[in-house]
Formats: sequence, structure tokens, C-alpha cells
Amino acid sequence: MVQLLHNFHSWLQKSVAKFAIGVFALVMPSMASATFAVCNQSFDVVNVAIGQFEENDFVTRGWWTVGPNQCANTIRDQLTARYIYIFAQDVFGNEILSGSTPLCIGTASFTIRGDEECLLRGYLSANFIEVDTQQTERWTLFLTAPQ
Repeated sequence: MVQLLHNFHSWLQKSVAKFAIGVFALVMPSMASATFAVCNQSFDVVNVAIGQFEENDFVTRGWWTVGPNQCANTIRDQLTARYIYIFAQDVFGNEILSGSTPLCIGTASFTIRGDEECLLRGYLSANFIEVDTQQTERWTLFLTAPQ
């Protein structure tokens, strides 16, 4: 009986260790590659669009749907632009995060090059906030509930 308990205990320790290593392996690649993440600390589901200056033009991308207490990895490459632009709205289209930099957005998943004449090109215009990443390689932005 003692040997049986010892074998079970040994098997349990090895299983827990394998599980922990597996979880760590799954989490670490996404953490290492998350160079610009948006974390939602509000009580609402939000849709996020991002913009940055790439190759002499603004490029906007969206949408990432971020649930309460969840994060989305919006840029997976090392940051090259100092300023990243963010716009967020709730699932009803109400602006949650709005700034003073007008950029183009789409109604469905989008990648848009250029920030001029959004409406004439079939897009909407939204006011993004400017986030100064201070020329770091990684950044996390936390969205909080309105006070």
C-alpha cells in the first residue's frame, strides 16, 4: 500500500510539472511577442483600432474585441514607431477612447493606408489618441472604466 501511494504521488508530481511547463510554453510565446497590447480594465466589451506611421504614411488596423479584464496583442512585431494611435468603442458604437488625431476606420476588419479623405474612400473617420511609447520595444495600454 505504501509503495502504491508513493508511485501515485510520484506520478502526480510529474503530471503537475508537465502541466506547468505546458502552460508556461503556451503563455510565454504570446507574452514575448506582445509588443503593443491593449488591456481592458473596464466592465464593457470594447472594440479597438490602432494606427501608426509606416513607410511615409499612416496605417490603421482593426478591430480587436477585448472583453473585460482581457488583453489583445495588437502589434506583434517590435515597435518601430514612437507614437501609436488608439481608438476604442463599445459594442454599440459609442466612443470609449477618443482623441484628437483623425484617422480612417472600417466597419469590419480592416487595414487602411493613408489618413486623408476617409469618407471619399469609403471609410469612416475617427479621432484616435496618441500614445507616446517613449521609443521602447514593448508597451501595454490599460483602458479603464470612466470615473
